[in-house]
Amino acid sequence: MSNSSSVTQFLLPQFADMKELQLLHFSLFLGIYLAALLGNGLIITTIACDHRLHTPMYFFLLNLSLLDLGSISTTVPKSMANSLWATREISYLGCAAQLFFFLFFIVGEYIVLTVMAYDRYVAICKPLHYGTLLGSRACVHMAAAAWGTGFLNAVLHTANTFSIPFCQGNVLDQFFCEIPQILKLSCSHSYLREVGLIVVSACLAFGCFVFIVVSYVQIFRAVLRIPSEQGLHKAFSTCLPHLTAVSLFITTGMFSYLKPPSISSPSLDLVVTVLYSVVPPAMNPFIYSMRNHELKYTLKKLIQPLFQQQQ
Repeated sequence: MSNSSSVTQFLLPQFADMKELQLLHFSLFLGIYLAALLGNGLIITTIACDHRLHTPMYFFLLNLSLLDLGSISTTVPKSMANSLWATREISYLGCAAQLFFFLFFIVGEYIVLTVMAYDRYVAICKPLHYGTLLGSRACVHMAAAAWGTGFLNAVLHTANTFSIPFCQGNVLDQFFCEIPQILKLSCSHSYLREVGLIVVSACLAFGCFVFIVVSYVQIFRAVLRIPSEQGLHKAFSTCLPHLTAVSLFITTGMFSYLKPPSISSPSLDLVVTVLYSVVPPAMNPFIYSMRNHELKYTLKKLIQPLFQQQQ
């Protein structure tokens, strides 16, 4: 394969060679995918239907759920289909589209998580200015910036990655089209442009990480000064779900991309990538609803009439 034009498809790895294990992989991914669809769908519906939840915190949570649905729908269905039909193929255009949409949603999700840290900071450290700093227009602008950043990042990375000639075969060591695996197929120095772009993106991601850490340092300092036990509990209950979601997203992502080459192996890479790309979108709805009484109360009010009609 002398250049990218001769590559018409890529081959993704199979989780197993035996039909029974392939069906097991399909079933596990199907369960995770349905859980993500149900959980995020319920959060979106609940927030959209109850005007009392039309606040900045829930507005950003709705955006996070939309991005979670998009990211998991980009990777998991194709992997399930390949296992069900015992194939490994993904077309060249399909791979480019998968990379574009995954970057679009995953980067947007990271920016929204960063904005949510700012929302919690203002709510706890500057409550009197909350309505001013996080008005409806400001919230829309922040959400638009998150989606726009994800789109721009996806366009740049996808265009750069697929302008590189491939001559190292067409086999990817990942269950979806991911930049590091695609770059391994390159045989020219033009891949250094994409590496440079990755470095810039990594610096921006690190900046967001520092912003989140600084925000939570300020939050914890303010929380520890709250005299009442009820106020302390409320502050922790609103911050804990976001902190858990951020920790899950960042730790799995950092381990996936920054782990030492000495411990790297195809099977470990596969497991770690599943952890950062599949698990957070499925877990976030449960993380946010577990300690959120308003969300659970509204959800109960929406579901209760359906059970009453059945009875």
